[in-house]
Amino acid sequence: MLNQIVLVGRLTREITVHKSDNGYKVATIPLAIPRSFKNSEGTYDTDFIDCVAFDQIAENTSEYVRKGDIVGVKGRVQSKVVEKDGKKMNEMEIICEKITFLSSKPKDEKTDE
Repeated sequence: MLNQIVLVGRLTREITVHKSDNGYKVATIPLAIPRSFKNSEGTYDTDFIDCVAFDQIAENTSEYVRKGDIVGVKGRVQSKVVEKDGKKMNEMEIICEKITFLSSKPKDEKTDE
């Protein structure tokens, strides 16, 4: 059996690390990943996928990457049961096992906007 996923995308917002109830450091890595084909209107759609990182991976990612940077994520798909409106539902999430920083700007570089 194999449960492995590789994603390359651009961060859509800054990453913050918080502690979970059981003491783990957790960060959500929000990626925007453009599709490689055009839709019926002739434009490229983008998928927005949240990935979850723990402990050292979460800390390093929040320290070294910023909104707009490109990262590669290697991980696995995991399901969890959540309760919404009194109904139990399965929800899928991407668990990061490795993150590669593919492009970034130096922290003190200023952009002209």
